[in-house]
Amino acid sequence: MGEVIRVQGARENNLKDVSVEIPKRKLTVFTGVSGSGKSSLVFDTVAAESQRLINETYSAFVQGFMPTLARPDVDVLEGLTTAIIVDQARMGSDPRSTVGTATDANALLRILFSRLGEPHIGSPQAYSFNVASISGAGAVTTEKAGVVTKERRSFSVTGGMCSRCDGRGSISDIDLSQLYDDSKSLNEGAITVPGYTADGWMVRIFAKSGFLDGDKPIRDYSDAERQDFLYKEQVKVKFENMNMTYEGLVPKIQKSFFAKDRESMQPHVRAFVDRVATFTACPDCGGTRLSEAARSSKVAGLSIADACAMQISDLAEWVRGLDEPSVAPLLEGLRHLLDSFVGIGLGYLSLDRASGTLSGGEAQRVKMIRHLGSALTDITYVFDEPTTGLHPHDIQRMNELLLQLRDKGNTVLVVEHKPEAIAIADHVVDLGPGAGAAGGTVCFEGTVDELRRSGTVTGRHLDDRAALKPAVRAPSGTLAIRGASSHNLRGVDVDLPLGVLVVVTGVAGSGKSSLIHGSVSPRDEVVTVDQTPIRGSRRSNPATYTGLLEPIRKAFAKANGVKPALFSANSEGACPVCNGAGVVFTDLGMMASVSTTCEECEGRRFDASVLGYHLGGKDITEVLAMPVSEALPFFASSSEAALPAAHAILARLSDVGLGYLALGQPLTTLSGGERQRLKLAADMAGKGSVYVLDEPTTGLHLADVAQLLGLLDRLVDSGKSVIVIEHHQAVMAHADWIVDLGPGAGHDGGRVVFEGTPAALVASRATLTGEHLANYVAR
Repeated sequence: MGEVIRVQGARENNLKDVSVEIPKRKLTVFTGVSGSGKSSLVFDTVAAESQRLINETYSAFVQGFMPTLARPDVDVLEGLTTAIIVDQARMGSDPRSTVGTATDANALLRILFSRLGEPHIGSPQAYSFNVASISGAGAVTTEKAGVVTKERRSFSVTGGMCSRCDGRGSISDIDLSQLYDDSKSLNEGAITVPGYTADGWMVRIFAKSGFLDGDKPIRDYSDAERQDFLYKEQVKVKFENMNMTYEGLVPKIQKSFFAKDRESMQPHVRAFVDRVATFTACPDCGGTRLSEAARSSKVAGLSIADACAMQISDLAEWVRGLDEPSVAPLLEGLRHLLDSFVGIGLGYLSLDRASGTLSGGEAQRVKMIRHLGSALTDITYVFDEPTTGLHPHDIQRMNELLLQLRDKGNTVLVVEHKPEAIAIADHVVDLGPGAGAAGGTVCFEGTVDELRRSGTVTGRHLDDRAALKPAVRAPSGTLAIRGASSHNLRGVDVDLPLGVLVVVTGVAGSGKSSLIHGSVSPRDEVVTVDQTPIRGSRRSNPATYTGLLEPIRKAFAKANGVKPALFSANSEGACPVCNGAGVVFTDLGMMASVSTTCEECEGRRFDASVLGYHLGGKDITEVLAMPVSEALPFFASSSEAALPAAHAILARLSDVGLGYLALGQPLTTLSGGERQRLKLAADMAGKGSVYVLDEPTTGLHLADVAQLLGLLDRLVDSGKSVIVIEHHQAVMAHADWIVDLGPGAGHDGGRVVFEGTPAALVASRATLTGEHLANYVAR
């Protein structure tokens, strides 16, 4: 019993009473098609219960400050050990969050400079761009034993924050023409900011403040009125018998929009921010985020800003050259941390790189760093596709790190699709056989060799090798890139052929994303499907995310002669008891909240009166319960409920392999691969002629890659140009043209080392990619 983690009767998400025994101190790989239940078993059951049990060891007071975790839906879980989860969740993209702050490297550097820096300027916080310099003084009254004494006290804090940009490294200029239409008055809807409607609170306070005339066009404002409208500082005003705070439009916009994480904004708000703001490097600190004093203090000729801007592999060499016995333990810890970056293949990053700009694979490897070299044993490490974003050349290094963790006496659980990563497993658990409702069962348990002979979907596709195409398409033109120099690119000139499938590849950090996102994505007619994650609550679903629900609501309204808002569970049609959530939550303090199905609507989310309206013989809940594959014929032109707008969106969902997905399934229950393909389906609606896809095979099973290649072919054959940033050899072999960047990462990359057909790359074997691709197609 002590040698296995025993799971019995797991029913999280789509799992169907799964029972499995996971060997301890071994490397177990969980595989299966995207959506088969791998994450539900590994993360939502085993890892979640381990974390919940650890949290329960703390006092109720401490638990009150921790996230509350519900017990997974499972009958028996035995043999659990402490679980450390290293997932692919993107790191926070606040401008003040960098690679250095996320890994504690900055903390160690700040201590180093506060001890050795010349001139000495203060404590470690004097080198922190998150601490502002402040000072103050005043009288302090104290009472002791009935005696009241007053004394004057003063304080000062020396921080390293640049006062002009508040430690953000950039300042924003606002294009005023994007904020309002000066030909209109406030009451006519002059303000064009999202959420600022003419009859809404945000605009009425401007019009009724007493400072402005709501009926006067903005172009007729006097200089004083324009100043009050745009820049007036906060002031209390009486407004409809209420005391309100009036503030100019520009500071209000800066606080409500620009202070937020751009990636967490809704798409239309993000588009507004991109349109209205131009971000430039702060002229005072040069983008370093640090005050002049922090930049003036140096160790061995370098300031802390210089150290953070260096490539980490170079910084590791610089630290190795420091010999100061007074800070020997600190230098040892810093050397180990920086060497871990290099060892895990992230030596090309710099510590001042904003953490929000890291890819999912890079973010996961940054999180791994704190666990490398740890003396802890008998830990369960849980990894979510650790090979994401890695070139075949880098996967071998990642495999070695996973085996090192196992050999220290730890249990390593890996969710993975890549054959190279599955090959090192001691034990394999294959889930399936399909995705969603067709999955959730264990199809196979055993060794890799037994998996090959098992006949499961994974077993059959494990040794799949895509062959080079016998003939490649002829380009219809070229897209010229000249002098690309963002990040590590070295004045790259390259012509990307149009009308064909182009794959841009190279080792991690070689400059692929910098080249394409910097020089291709900003152009007109380009639709970019990047790796930014789908954000959505349990109220969001494929129908709302893709815009499918809009034509469906209107069709229901037209067929029944009522308002479309009735057919939204987030609007007038919502069940009044659960407000359209379908469940009622009971807060139990530091215990996990309990969610129970709403008794009024029985989980349907809609008011009972709405269910009396039908379209094609079905009510709105029955339509949302349909999988894509059923909804396609339901809305087809030959059907009673013919709806071309809905049918077009459903066809795209089917094209990306999501035919099994229910239209109303909450986004929170989708796997990473499903979310990626949902985003691809939504973005395929773009009107552009050039599509840029950033690692579309992320989260895809071997069997799904062939379907993705078919989709890419259909896009090209329809007259589109498709540019794919990818490491997967099957996609490379299928390309018409390959651009390979390198030869290394960081300052060892940034150059085009090959451009031509896949056959020419295989024949030359001139680059790392060429070697791996030649070995791949030869097998």
